[in-house]
Amino acid sequence: MLQLLAFPALRDNLIWALVDADGGAMVVDPGAFPPLTAALDAGLRPTAILLTHHHADHVDGALALAERSGAPLFGPADARLPAAVRPLSAGTHRLPGGWAVEVLAVPGHTRSHLAFHVAGHLFCGDTLFSLGCGRLFEGSPAQMLDALDRLSALPEATAVCCGHEYTLANARFAAVVEPDNPAREAWVAEARRRLAAGRPSLPSTLAIERAANPFLRVDVPAIRRRLAEASHAADDRLAAFTALRAWKDGFA
Repeated sequence: MLQLLAFPALRDNLIWALVDADGGAMVVDPGAFPPLTAALDAGLRPTAILLTHHHADHVDGALALAERSGAPLFGPADARLPAAVRPLSAGTHRLPGGWAVEVLAVPGHTRSHLAFHVAGHLFCGDTLFSLGCGRLFEGSPAQMLDALDRLSALPEATAVCCGHEYTLANARFAAVVEPDNPAREAWVAEARRRLAAGRPSLPSTLAIERAANPFLRVDVPAIRRRLAEASHAADDRLAAFTALRAWKDGFA
């Protein structure tokens, strides 16, 4: 049995820990150390620390966590990460603690971004958000669309463990793009219930995202029509995605 833990950090980040039956934990994107101290004091035992990309809000607690726990650091081959990070390539890796991790290269948000698929959980950093996707800081729309296509092809029951609590913010844009989507409305209602109970809205699932996330639905005729109504060129799926991401970038 695995237990999934989410630790809110900074303004809206989420640090994830997947804990096995023996108490060993794989920790993903510790952007700050203080949110983890109580759990560490209570017996959380990291055996591997994974980083999806180099941005400070995903890595700034990593060295302190590695020093406290003795767990090794893994992440992209990127000189902007701490020298202690052991680089991972795309493919399946066996990491300390016995974790079998499928590593996916998902450039777009950053050029070296990775996602980790582990035991039915997808740790996707800032590539895929619930009802949204990451901004294109270093990659191209074609790279991000390819990354999202590959993530979306994972099993529909996969738990989507995003790097930020953006669900309700993204829902406002999704409602403008696709007003009549009952799957989105049902998910937003559930997200509100979770947040009202003091929990993160996440994880989502890929089934939910396929049904409700406009960035995974660029082939849907209603979204293509909406893009045309908003004067966004969408002659093919890449043009539709590019227009959708640009629209979201300017959405207030």
